[in-house]
Amino acid sequence: MSSSEPIALAKKRPDQISPAKLAHIVLRTPRYQEMIAWYVNVLDGSLAFETPIISFVTYDEEHHRVAFVNMPQIGDCDPMAAGLDHVAFTYGSLRDLVATYERLKAGGLTPGWCINHGPTTSLYYADPDGNQVELQIDNFETDDALNAWFASGVFESNPIGVEFDPDVLSAKFHAGVPLEQLVQQGSTSAL
Repeated sequence: MSSSEPIALAKKRPDQISPAKLAHIVLRTPRYQEMIAWYVNVLDGSLAFETPIISFVTYDEEHHRVAFVNMPQIGDCDPMAAGLDHVAFTYGSLRDLVATYERLKAGGLTPGWCINHGPTTSLYYADPDGNQVELQIDNFETDDALNAWFASGVFESNPIGVEFDPDVLSAKFHAGVPLEQLVQQGSTSAL
């Protein structure tokens, strides 16, 4: 299969047994309270459980989506070491992503990188430990539409995407620019 052929997204073999969902992430941190507060704020979540050693934050029906282990004795990770690059959280609509961006900005928190990857429109934030957290929306309503876009070769020619200004995206969203225009990678470069 060449890299420009469509992929089968979310298609399972009849005999395939895969996890039902990704349940949570666990972060070791020397900045325990600061990390808890940051994730509660960014995810508009709540603290579901807390001890001096471990805490759980959730934003939905799951008992915890992000857990924190208090380890004041550890140092920072080398950003050039192998390991997890980022964690992404998907919002249900551009309205929700824009509202989250505006809420966080009003509180003094802005993304370090904003990019339309093609499949997603994404805002990247750094948590207090420097972990990258992506807040995103899916740009395609169906797997078939995404596969057609992958097959077009656009992603292959630019697999990173097109950067954009989130204030311009927000203004255009509030001005009523159609969603299809706002998430289309070619037009996002004008943002």
